[in-house]
Amino acid sequence: MGYRDTYASWQNDPESYWMNAAGAITWDVAPTKALFERGNDLYEWYADAQVNGCYNAVDRHVENGRGSQVAIIHDSPITGTKTKITYADLQTRVAALAGALVAQGVTKGDRVIIYMPMVPEALDAMLACARIGAVHSVVFGGFAANELAVRIDDCTPKAILAASCGLEPGRVVEYKPLLDGAIDLARHKPDVCLILQREQHPCDLTEGRDINWQTAVDSAEPADCVPVAGNHPAYILYTSGTTGAPKGVVRHTAGHLVALHWTMKNIYDVDPGDVFWAASDVGWVVGHSYICYAPLIAGNTTIVFEGKPIGTPDAGTFWRIIEEHNVRSFFTAPTAIRAVKREDPKGEFLAHYDISCLRALYLAGERADPDTIEWAQEKLGKPVYDHWWQTETGYTIAGNPAGLEALPVKIGSPTVPMPGYDVQILDDAGHAVAPGELGAIAIKLPLPPGTLPTLWNAEERYKKSYLTAFPGHYETGDAGMMDEDGYLYIMARTDDVINVAGHRLSTGAMEEVLAGHPDVAECAVVGVSDALKGQAPVGLVCLSNGVNRPHDEITAECVQRVRDQIGPVAAFKQALVVDRLPKTRSGKILRGTVVSIADNKPYKMPATIDDPVILDEIKAALQTIGYAKGD
Repeated sequence: MGYRDTYASWQNDPESYWMNAAGAITWDVAPTKALFERGNDLYEWYADAQVNGCYNAVDRHVENGRGSQVAIIHDSPITGTKTKITYADLQTRVAALAGALVAQGVTKGDRVIIYMPMVPEALDAMLACARIGAVHSVVFGGFAANELAVRIDDCTPKAILAASCGLEPGRVVEYKPLLDGAIDLARHKPDVCLILQREQHPCDLTEGRDINWQTAVDSAEPADCVPVAGNHPAYILYTSGTTGAPKGVVRHTAGHLVALHWTMKNIYDVDPGDVFWAASDVGWVVGHSYICYAPLIAGNTTIVFEGKPIGTPDAGTFWRIIEEHNVRSFFTAPTAIRAVKREDPKGEFLAHYDISCLRALYLAGERADPDTIEWAQEKLGKPVYDHWWQTETGYTIAGNPAGLEALPVKIGSPTVPMPGYDVQILDDAGHAVAPGELGAIAIKLPLPPGTLPTLWNAEERYKKSYLTAFPGHYETGDAGMMDEDGYLYIMARTDDVINVAGHRLSTGAMEEVLAGHPDVAECAVVGVSDALKGQAPVGLVCLSNGVNRPHDEITAECVQRVRDQIGPVAAFKQALVVDRLPKTRSGKILRGTVVSIADNKPYKMPATIDDPVILDEIKAALQTIGYAKGD
């Protein structure tokens, strides 16, 4: 059955569609129905079922005779080590760690914070929690103490699982002082911390609270899988909120098992035994869905990568791993591909590797500009699929369902909505707009299985954040349009649609034009305050390696490109060459922070910023064209 027929079968009978999809999961008590309506636009999936996430990701594969298959490949160019862990090994590891948690009094429903680098033990920790019904909350390793403290107070963990350190190229990030500082700041105090001592930087343990991870595991009785209700929270994942307080996205157990299993074949086109690689971090939603859970639920081999796209040691690292580990589908952020492209614009490193095993490259996490997609298509000689989703949804809203049917790629579009997502483009009054018109992207309720049913201990905030702007719909916070063929185009976050002299313009469209300049490796466009027009666009561009032309020539060409391709209506008159763009550790550009700097408005230093020094560099650059002049 192709995409159109599959989507129609969901539309015509969503209950049967999702009950059929549930057949891929092993249940302790099977669901009697898929959707449970709770009133006030709140929904749950498979709520009357009993199931265990760890059993579905690990134990059932061992019981079905596939225990000798590799489950996890850990590849760390930073430490120069590679490790392979079979499903049978993983079962032993996870059962022991779960037993160590049980020995410390952790039971079903208790929260456990995981503060770990990219090591296999991070996946052990997530699965151990799922095994005993504990609710994990992974916090990106190396997050500042204050941000970790906020999360400790919000989810009140009984235990914290942490490592002594994380590793970056050329430096060690000590986790223990950050963890100690967070616990000092937090009102809530965990009962116990299990600390994984890494040989690169062992740490001192706090007597009476901290336990050596290995010692705890070695002395533990292995724990069995504990069935939980279908609507039992699998995890809480904090995403930044507009008020500064993080929002705890909740993921219910049953829905996320069903939905993630569905995606592995239908979207990523991998079969059990195939190697799947998502080059992300366990601290982000991609790490939850596509490093840990989905590949293991589907019986794939997943790669845990401790390194960077460039510098560990070079721009050929991605291609080396694909060849060496026989990767079939590869998923990363556009930022990572742009970094490789900037370092190796001619793709010379690719010549050293045989990537014939690779079927396709998948991009998500931010808008994939056409120039990056075209470069990757040309150099790799493989399909490049942009797809769009959010922390809140946990998996693809719109994508190219290559395992069902590989649809024609339209560069600039993540293709079409997946079953379960009734995507609407709405004007400010909540009315549908015509094809090709820009509007707010909303999804008609109910959202499909695996998406967030609420926020942790914040139901009213959930409704206010997502359900009030367009009654009966989930507000995505993104703006875009849909064409006559039903292809979706994500143009910007809603707050990145700028109003220039009464014209609503997408900064994303301008970025596409700038990214097409042959000398531009990466760019961002922001709308800054303008006394005459309300807002005016300013472009920040980073140049490819080896470009030595005068910057004023390049910026003049950038301005002319926008004028030629979007028109004078864009009022695009200023572009700046900068060495780098301010980003979060997950690669998202901090456009809002740049606007605040330009407009001399106070801003909170983003907790996830990759390097705070860059904001001073951006401020200095903006001052050269008359912005950021205030005290």
